[in-house]
Amino acid sequence: MKVAACIDDLRRIAKRRVPRAFFDYADSGSYSEQTLRANRADLEAIILKQRVLVDVSARDLTTTVLGKKLAAPMIHAPIGLLGMQHGDGEILAARAANEAGIPFTLSTMSIGSIEHVAEGTGKPFWFQLYVIKDRGFSKQLMDRAIAAKVDTLVLTVDLQVLGQRHRDVHNGLTVPPQFKIKNVIDIATKPVWAWNVLKGKSKTFGNISGHVPGMESVNSLSGWTQQQFDPALNWKDVEWIKKYWPGKLVIKGILDTDDAKMAVKLGADAIVVSNHGGRQLDGTSSSIAMLPRVVDAVGNDSEILFDGGIRTGADIMRALALGARACMVGRAFVWGLGAGGQEGVAKAIDILKKELSVTMALTGVGRISEIDGRVIEGGEARKKPSAARKPKARAAAKAAE
Repeated sequence: MKVAACIDDLRRIAKRRVPRAFFDYADSGSYSEQTLRANRADLEAIILKQRVLVDVSARDLTTTVLGKKLAAPMIHAPIGLLGMQHGDGEILAARAANEAGIPFTLSTMSIGSIEHVAEGTGKPFWFQLYVIKDRGFSKQLMDRAIAAKVDTLVLTVDLQVLGQRHRDVHNGLTVPPQFKIKNVIDIATKPVWAWNVLKGKSKTFGNISGHVPGMESVNSLSGWTQQQFDPALNWKDVEWIKKYWPGKLVIKGILDTDDAKMAVKLGADAIVVSNHGGRQLDGTSSSIAMLPRVVDAVGNDSEILFDGGIRTGADIMRALALGARACMVGRAFVWGLGAGGQEGVAKAIDILKKELSVTMALTGVGRISEIDGRVIEGGEARKKPSAARKPKARAAAKAAE
């Protein structure tokens, strides 16, 4: 861990320490992984502009998202199965995020339950909701989140049906792992991982197992998704959730300007431009390619968050330059967790913060609020959206309620 200089170093360590099925679960994309690769390639294609002889001796990475101050423009994205990257993975990742001054988002498909994370951290966190066929269970999840003092709900809308991830099929992914020779051999070579997982509070889907009749022993993520996720999910469900949920509502999975406008009309406090990390519709646009279009469409009416391919602090700078308020970071933090538990997540956060700080200095920027299109080649015309929503947007959101 001490010699890890970048996120790729953490990925290599995690690959050695985490069983293949669980490493591949977080690492892979759907089908041919074309969109997974595009997320990275399109970010790397954005050229930063070097500037010199600007006083950047006192750089400030803080920003504000949904009215709350963040130590850096980062949010721990919702990731399923964190407790299979490291025992009590959700709790450890949340603690690292809390100590770093950034939000942690718990997935519906977590190993540690809402209650376990609340008890294990003692601090507020965000909760990501998948809407399933049983709306009563979705309501129950929201009630549990409210009881845990969750103030921000992240509604993920791009997983009505599951995009196949070939690596999960090949690995026969289940939670806990199936008792097969290849799994036994793999785990036997990773005794530290096995010991940490055995000590964990939960070893199956904590938010689901035991809460849904007939699903007490659910162990297959794909099986649960195909059986329970609802292809009929639509904007009326968003209206229902907006009315029921008392806190902030973030809609994640927006990759189209018309969808962005509808999300804002229905009162989303923020939207996340995201293609689910290249894990759903393969062959669609990269998240960064769609970000400026969404910002142009609704950037002054709602806060825009970005998700998809962040590996460096320079990537965060690129997304902010194109109008994002902050970035959701997924795989980079997962690899940190697999590499070294809470210390590994803290290391990943620290790496990204330091890289962002250096990138700011070398582009002549002292504060996050100063980052706009002027820091990238050809982006001079892009100005940062206003942090405040326009009165007409607030009126439209209120009318939608």
